[in-house]
Amino acid sequence: MRVLITGFDKFGGESINPSSLCVNSLPDVIDNIEIKKITLPTVFKDSSRILEENIDSFSPNIVICVGQAGGRSKITPERIAINIDDARIPDNIGNSPIDEAIRKDGENAYFSTLPIKAIVDELNKNNIPSAISNTAGTFVCNHIMYEALYLSKKKYPNIKAGFIHIPYIKEQVIDKPNMPFMKKEDIIQALKIIIKTSVNYFDKEDTKITGGLEH
Repeated sequence: MRVLITGFDKFGGESINPSSLCVNSLPDVIDNIEIKKITLPTVFKDSSRILEENIDSFSPNIVICVGQAGGRSKITPERIAINIDDARIPDNIGNSPIDEAIRKDGENAYFSTLPIKAIVDELNKNNIPSAISNTAGTFVCNHIMYEALYLSKKKYPNIKAGFIHIPYIKEQVIDKPNMPFMKKEDIIQALKIIIKTSVNYFDKEDTKITGGLEH
C-alpha cells in the first residue's frame, strides 16, 4: 500500500505550520506501507496542481491531507468538503477568492472516504483526543480536501482520500494565553495511527459509532 500525506507551509503570520512539521517527521515506511510526504503551499490553485502531480507520479492508494486548525484541542478528521473558496485572509500569494466554486463540474460537496469514525475511535483508545469535524472551513484546507476527493471521483477512482485538522503545537501558543495545543510527538503518533487505520479499513466499512452533533 502507498499513502500520500500532505502538510502545508506556514501562513497567517505563524512562524511554523505543525502540519508540515509533523508530516515530514514521519518515517518513509510504516508496517510495510510506503509513505510519501509533501509540503503544499498555502495557495488555492497551486496546492491543487502540486497535489495532482504527486498523485499522478506516486499512484497512492490513499491520500491524507493535513492542516492546522488553531483553537481546536483535538485531532479532527473532517467529514465533508464543500465546493466553495471564500477567503477570510489572503493565501500566501495574495489570492482572496470570495464565493468562488472550486470546480464548476464538481458536486456541491464530497464526503471523506477515509474511515473517520474508526480513526477517531483508535486515537481516543490511544489517549489522543479526537472527534469528527463537520466543517473544514472555506480556506485552503477545505480547498485541498475538495480537490483530493474531486480527483478521486473524476480521475483516480481507486483512491481513498480525506483531510485531518490538527491543533497548534506548544511553540505556537507561547504568546497566546489559554490557547489549546497538542504535543508534536502526540500529533506524529496520531498521524501514524491514522495511516495504519486507513490502510486497515481500505476494503472495509467504517466503524458504526456516533460522531454527530446536536446542532
